[in-house]
Amino acid sequence: MKFTLSWLKEHLETEATLDEITFALSDMGLEVEEVVNPAEKLRDFTIAKVTHAEKHPDADKLRVCKVLSDEGETQIVCGAPNAREGITVVLAKPGSYIPGLDITINVGKIRGVESFGMMASERELELSDEHTGIIELPSGEVGQSFADWLAENDPAKVDPVIEIAITPNRPDALGVHGVARDLAARGLGKLKPLAVEKIEGTYPSPINITIDEDAQTDGCEVFAGRLIKGVKNGPSPQWLQDKLTAIGLRPISKLVDVTNYFTYDRNRPLHVFDADKVQGDLRVHRTKGGETMVGLDEKDYTFAEGMVVISDDTGVESVGGIMGGLPTGCTEETVNVFLEAAVWDRVQIAYTGRGLKINSDARYRNERGIDPAYNMQALDDATQMIIDLCGGEPSEVVVAGEVPDVSRAYKLDTDRVQSLVGMDIAPETQRATLEALGFTLDGDMANVPTWRPDVMGEADLVEEVARIASLTKLEGKPMPRAEVGVPKPVLTPMQKRESIARRTAASLGYNECVTYSFIDQKSAAFFGGGTDATMLANPISADMSHMRPSLLPGLLQAAARNQARGFMDLALCEVGPVWHGGEPDEQELMITGVLIGHTGPKDVHGARRPVDVYDAKADAEAVLAAIGAPAKAQILRGLNDWWHPGRSGKICLGPKKVLAGFGELHPKALQEMDVKGPAVAFAIHLANIPFPKAKSATRPALEIRDLQAVERDFAFVVDADVEALKLVNAAAGADKALIEEVRVFDEFIGGSLGEGKKSLAITVRLQPTENTLKEKDIEAVSAKIVEKVTKATGATLRG
Repeated sequence: MKFTLSWLKEHLETEATLDEITFALSDMGLEVEEVVNPAEKLRDFTIAKVTHAEKHPDADKLRVCKVLSDEGETQIVCGAPNAREGITVVLAKPGSYIPGLDITINVGKIRGVESFGMMASERELELSDEHTGIIELPSGEVGQSFADWLAENDPAKVDPVIEIAITPNRPDALGVHGVARDLAARGLGKLKPLAVEKIEGTYPSPINITIDEDAQTDGCEVFAGRLIKGVKNGPSPQWLQDKLTAIGLRPISKLVDVTNYFTYDRNRPLHVFDADKVQGDLRVHRTKGGETMVGLDEKDYTFAEGMVVISDDTGVESVGGIMGGLPTGCTEETVNVFLEAAVWDRVQIAYTGRGLKINSDARYRNERGIDPAYNMQALDDATQMIIDLCGGEPSEVVVAGEVPDVSRAYKLDTDRVQSLVGMDIAPETQRATLEALGFTLDGDMANVPTWRPDVMGEADLVEEVARIASLTKLEGKPMPRAEVGVPKPVLTPMQKRESIARRTAASLGYNECVTYSFIDQKSAAFFGGGTDATMLANPISADMSHMRPSLLPGLLQAAARNQARGFMDLALCEVGPVWHGGEPDEQELMITGVLIGHTGPKDVHGARRPVDVYDAKADAEAVLAAIGAPAKAQILRGLNDWWHPGRSGKICLGPKKVLAGFGELHPKALQEMDVKGPAVAFAIHLANIPFPKAKSATRPALEIRDLQAVERDFAFVVDADVEALKLVNAAAGADKALIEEVRVFDEFIGGSLGEGKKSLAITVRLQPTENTLKEKDIEAVSAKIVEKVTKATGATLRG
């Protein structure tokens, strides 16, 4: 939003400086993005007088001039055709920056004659495009600042331009009058009242307007217009052209410039049709699809079904609230004009504007919201301005639809300013602020003005009071504590567990991924999901139709993309939710890691090897240990089909309490996801790990055993199909208090064992807690171990 300082002062009676105004605007939330002050770049230029001029000795088109400045007489070589003795000029001394040429002028020689500066043209000072000659001033004292001379004689040329950023919820600040209202409420001046005058028509309008039933709902609320006959179009007066040019608009003609003026002055987009080019009446309706129109920007537009447009008997003539059509546009020859003012549905404006890819000032304002109550008065105000500039005779107003009622009121609780924003503002000041902003107070109820669609509750009233009072006045104060002591933890136990799991995986060398929670149906079905219960009602794309039943599909897809780019060895992990159904209790949080390829780069020492099931098992156990899982857990078979049946397992607390799964991924899974193996993975159910029963802020006491541990080795001959885990669990159960660890350290098949037999060697670590173990104690435990293993597996102790 751009406006000039003088334009602002047409609505605000103020003595505030430019700096005071810009500070107040930013402080109230209307952030100043840029201030262009032409006077600042003209400060180095002064007024001078040419006392003598003669032809350059070596150039017919150059003249050597003697110029009187505040520093005395100097010599300047000039090529302007109007350089002559006796004229008053604008002097640029050596060292001055010329904005129109983007150079700094210095002393130089032109065809052998020294020149000490230059006499400037309007284009060189960026005052206009005029460059046929140097500036000739009708008056002015030698040595006077040219910026000061312009401020006295042609202030429009040094009028500062202010540009502010408007948030989408403040459409009222898209008009200069709305900005002035905020500044007046802040105390920087007095808001000038707007003239309210009813323009009576002298004849019925020959053009009628209607709104089709399909456009009355969420399309066009009210559509009003009138004919003005006998106008004389042409260039706008200089004051209007200066206003529009200053904010970057190109003056076109009186009729068009009037609509642009109201767009910026009152945030009121309007449109004018050349009435002689309109065939029949005007109708607001929705398009059926396929209709076309040439816009005022001379581009062809084809409409999709459901867009709201204005048509006459020949077809579409305007995109409602966005852009008019070229065939009915006003030109220099326009004599009769139909002026239109309407209130459009904001969502419909956005939908149509995006569909047609049109970005206009009208769309920008209509989709943010205009003041619906000003609609009829805007028609009269614009009519009066057209009559003043172009003449003409207005018709009676024709109206379709009704001005929407947006009246609403909220209770003003003056104590909430302190509780919500921590500011002490007197109740009478709060009421005065709201009244200055246009609110009407009836007791404790504040009626919201029609131009403020953003005020939707009591808290918004507090925001308005605080905004005008200045949020920079807030003082930082420590929050009062309800109780003394250590505050309660902010994170829940599950959030802590999630964070620890993520950090542990990272420390193990995994790269964390964040993948979509929804995947394609085929991948979801392969990993145990893909049912209607987890299907999205409105998916982003066909490849994201179902909620993921596992984190593996997303990680494997990420791995496939990396392998396609030459990264074959990968360690990826992710922490996130998975869905086993459509109900809330069928969602759980998991951490999954995938290792693919080899353990490292190629190595001359042969340390590089393919990843295997034990890598996944070790990482799973490390994460489980970090998040507090019990150390004594069982490892069982029986994972899902996408795991390798012979090289995978699950870590459990009993047969039904599964903490994690690990192992090689099935070759079919790798083929399905287009991943080149080998690939191993682990998946941990974070919610299945029991939380500590004793809740304490401190760590438990460190247990240090000062008694010597003892290890004994056993070798058992068992059938070849007996699992090592079964043997280990049997040995560990011989004396749970004394046996600290059991591990397999050797396997032997063949030799004298015979067909179908194997030898498993285990080490059992005995850790006493009360007394040093004696030989008879060790022998007793050893006998129990042999008995337990023999009974559980049918093993025999190898001699």
